[in-house]
Amino acid sequence: MRPFIRPVALSIACLAASLTFLTTDGALAQGKMAPAPAPAAAPPAGQQMQVKQMALTQKQIDGAVAADKAMEPITSKMQPNAKPDPKVMAQLEDIAKKNGFASYDEFNTVMDNIAMVFGGIDAASKKYVGSEAVIKAQITKIQADKKMSAKDKKEALDDLNAALKQPEPPIQNKGNIDLVVANFDKLAPIMADNQQ
Repeated sequence: MRPFIRPVALSIACLAASLTFLTTDGALAQGKMAPAPAPAAAPPAGQQMQVKQMALTQKQIDGAVAADKAMEPITSKMQPNAKPDPKVMAQLEDIAKKNGFASYDEFNTVMDNIAMVFGGIDAASKKYVGSEAVIKAQITKIQADKKMSAKDKKEALDDLNAALKQPEPPIQNKGNIDLVVANFDKLAPIMADNQQ
């Protein structure tokens, strides 16, 4: 699991993406996330932390998928919010470098950029519609779900409604949308696993 807090903008995208992967019994998908550097300070209320946006390449997408698969056995054993072990961090750094990244931080930046776009893709049509539209569709789906417990439904709806109140960061590199959409099927498993 990624035990550190991700930036708010990414959290919104991740929430939207993770709720796309609701199981038939209504349980939310849960998985691993490799540790990411904690933000220096929380943003003031009502503001979001900014993700360092970059233009993605096919090589980075392929590297992220491969690195994530290699990191999974390591990150699955990590405790949430635990102080990172230097040996584990060195392993993650090594995996990132072996998969074409300059550092583990660069891997996380690429994953953040992928997640920003992925959170705005409608899973049914595999088209980018923006995270607000995805969140609204998920609200409708959860409200209609007869199998989901009232408690789970309330928690999911509360989370989604809170996410709607956060402004979606504009995607600066429009080419990222086409690239992530083109790789949707390849990215879907790791994005589902990487949600908090």
